[in-house]
Amino acid sequence: MRGSLGAVIGGRYPSSDGVTQMGGIIRHDRKCRDIIVLVIFIAFWIAMIVNSSFGFNQGNPLRLTYGLDYKGNVCGDKHAHPGLRKLELRYWQNPNQVYQSGLKDSQFKLSDARSICLSDCPVPADDSLNWVCDYPEGDIRLSMEDWIKRNYDYYEFLTPEMRNSSLKLQGPCYPVIFPSVNVYWSCQFIARASNASLNHWQLMGGDNINKDILIDKSIHKAINSRSAVLKRYMADIGKAWPVLIVCGGILPLFLSVIWLMMIRHFVAAMPWITVVLFNVLMISVTMFYYLKAGWIGNDAISPIIGEHDPYINVFGRELSHLRVVTVLMTFITVVAILTSIAIVRRILMATSVLKVAAKVIGEVQALIIFPLIPYGILAVFYMFWISAALHLFSSGQIVQNDCNSNCCTYDLMAKRVNCDRCCGYSIKYTPHIGVSILFHLFGGYWATQFFIASSSTVIAGSVACYYWAHGETSPEVPFLSVFSSMKRLMRYSLGSVALGSLIVSFVESIRFLLESMRRKLKVSSHGYGSWIGNALYQSSQCFLRCIEWTIKSVNRNAYIMIAITGKSFCSASSIATELIMNNILKIGRLNVIGDIILFLGKLCVSLSSAVFAFLMLDTHKYSSDHNKTSSPLFPVVMCWALGYIVATLFFAVVEMSIDTIVLSYCQDSEEHQGTAQYAPPLLIETLSDQNEMQRLTQGP
Repeated sequence: MRGSLGAVIGGRYPSSDGVTQMGGIIRHDRKCRDIIVLVIFIAFWIAMIVNSSFGFNQGNPLRLTYGLDYKGNVCGDKHAHPGLRKLELRYWQNPNQVYQSGLKDSQFKLSDARSICLSDCPVPADDSLNWVCDYPEGDIRLSMEDWIKRNYDYYEFLTPEMRNSSLKLQGPCYPVIFPSVNVYWSCQFIARASNASLNHWQLMGGDNINKDILIDKSIHKAINSRSAVLKRYMADIGKAWPVLIVCGGILPLFLSVIWLMMIRHFVAAMPWITVVLFNVLMISVTMFYYLKAGWIGNDAISPIIGEHDPYINVFGRELSHLRVVTVLMTFITVVAILTSIAIVRRILMATSVLKVAAKVIGEVQALIIFPLIPYGILAVFYMFWISAALHLFSSGQIVQNDCNSNCCTYDLMAKRVNCDRCCGYSIKYTPHIGVSILFHLFGGYWATQFFIASSSTVIAGSVACYYWAHGETSPEVPFLSVFSSMKRLMRYSLGSVALGSLIVSFVESIRFLLESMRRKLKVSSHGYGSWIGNALYQSSQCFLRCIEWTIKSVNRNAYIMIAITGKSFCSASSIATELIMNNILKIGRLNVIGDIILFLGKLCVSLSSAVFAFLMLDTHKYSSDHNKTSSPLFPVVMCWALGYIVATLFFAVVEMSIDTIVLSYCQDSEEHQGTAQYAPPLLIETLSDQNEMQRLTQGP
């Protein structure tokens, strides 16, 4: 049996000097709750810092974009030996090795083929033979700058022994027979050999060079592998960091504050504005996807970087992903528009709901400013978290492959042909790196949920103070109630908030793991066994979504009771659930309609972030040179997610105000035989109006 909340948090009490004042809004003795979970949360943060330190120590974000050369250096790395600043393109020197790597039963991999870092892709000469030689060292007395100025060619300086080795495709110089084009910082061969260069090569007595189309397909397959595409997506996030700051941080902050101000002054029009703006933004984002997918206009994304022959067409996996998302967005947009039309009749109910929050915001004005505090904390956290994520994804050890193949090359330092250690290099990822990445992702989600929950609890405490103080505007209530609520949270209830956010994160993690397991275990999309597995997967996903939605709903009300009573998370959840079940017919529809409008408002902010992200990514800065993004997909999705999180922080002012007022009103009515004694006069005008209450609780 729960006690009277009015007795717990309402009324005035005498201060130490005997003067009665509004100091006892929440006056009962509190103590720290869920301490074990708080200790776990602190330990988890320490582990997050250690895990991120591993990423910063072992990772190099350049690996996400650029390849490795024959020395194991990352192209574009100015700290490599020799320095490779501005040498960002990976070029495979030996065309026969590229051809061999494309053979079906060959054990030779493209990563073992000899590659070098250049500033541009070589092209065959029209009337002679161009060469690409190894980095100058040993007896080759050239600086890197001179080597670059000579277009990587010092064949004329070679000794007879070196020239003979080069004609056997063993270096140090290799002929440029095939044209190539810059595809995601790798020189993609075009299987169209230059006749003039090939004739010169044959006249010089060079070894036979295979001209099969496999020389094209081998590189194309490597560039479009799943791991390579994932690395490019992660690199896009790093390159587009100004877009993330502007469209994922500053813009949603500005739009959220405007929305709160409009709620306060134009509450009757806001539901209509929100629904119309939501539909317009959904259509706009979908049209941008159509443009970038190439289904409208001629602005489709291209994997080719820089100027190139317009007749050369290279297909990238990113375009396929973008077209899938475009189809999905089309379906979602159609459903969203039809749904918004269906709820038009309920808009009046939403107007009544928002009036409640508008009254509270008008009285407790500090609520509009408070979200800036968790916003600042999350901004700092995300800068650290995204940077650590990029380093973790690029961590791993660069090791030389064991190719067991004939890859003999001329060693300029040893002055002889070396067949012992001539295999290429690759990045070796150990299982613990995958665990570190999963741990980092889980930590980011838990931390986000924790900060949102903490913000919601502070807002609930402030609104509860306002309600149970009869809505009086003493200096404490409009200005200091927020800081008093923050103090109570940090002193007593951080463990409870950590537990609630952990439960949500745990359920979401199970969904993620099930999806990963489904992808790994899926062998065929046909057959009886596959059908059974797919049915089980879909059922489990639906069940987990229902569980997650229920938990989030219970958590939100639990945070309100934590702020009011100071109980532990489980006790507060029990009190909130009992209170809701006793008044489900009274407040059920009220909460659903209010939540829908607020959800659409959050989507308006996040979709606006996505639209502006598209516009920024469409500028010249992100479509050429080293800042070119492989696809706008990941940066846009990140801006959308960050915009939604920022909107959630600010919209929680309205959301938690409504929920706290409703729960407090129900409890107040229960304690006083159906008549609320503590409801502020401004709220009674709305909640006591029979026509208003009919719209709120019964609908039209």
